[in-house]
Amino acid sequence: MSLSPPSQVSSTSPLVLVVEDESGIASILDAYLRRDGLRTHLASDGLEALRLFRRLRPDIVLLDVLLPGMDGVDVLRAIRDDGPTPVIMVTALADDVDKLLGLRLGADDYVVKPFSPAEVVARVRAVLRRSGARRQATPIRVGRLEIDEQAHAAMVHFEGGRSVQLPLTLTEFRLLACLAEQPRRCFSRSYLIEHCLPESEALERVIDSHISKLRRKLQAAGQGELIEAVRGIGYRLWPGD
Repeated sequence: MSLSPPSQVSSTSPLVLVVEDESGIASILDAYLRRDGLRTHLASDGLEALRLFRRLRPDIVLLDVLLPGMDGVDVLRAIRDDGPTPVIMVTALADDVDKLLGLRLGADDYVVKPFSPAEVVARVRAVLRRSGARRQATPIRVGRLEIDEQAHAAMVHFEGGRSVQLPLTLTEFRLLACLAEQPRRCFSRSYLIEHCLPESEALERVIDSHISKLRRKLQAAGQGELIEAVRGIGYRLWPGD
């Protein structure tokens, strides 16, 4: 089965944590989700899934029930103890008891193997819509800066109603959106490469070059101090008071 042409995966697209120990299934799900414009991160066992969940804070978790080390039901319990992140359980067992157990613990949906990858993507999108986790629908605003992901435009607004659109490349736009999404958070260079240049094998120093160009464009719009370098780590967006 051939995949349809890919949608644009952006730094503000919803992030799906795919927890699946069968590498072939994980690769197929990863390909279909990314083709639909979603960001993904993969985990192959329960303990790794929890570590990534706590570090990445995904918008939704696609969680296999049968996992090595720590099974999916225990992972779901831990996720539910943390908060309301949507979870879709994936299992090879069609037993209704398993379904009810998962849903009683707070699973948002259930998918039984073998499944259609396209159907799984549709389920993910449906749960995201219900949970309100599609962050790209609302422009990001930080001080005078406004980033509209749908319009792919970054604007600086001034008093008196004047606005300036920043002439950003795709990579610069992704970096700015990523930083602005969580102001004051420090992002490592490796994180920025993974989330803003996912199709690239760029070295960390390439991020420095892109950030340097982005800062010059912000400076031309009177926002030159917005992005700060954190020595030995990476960058953060630090809005003025």
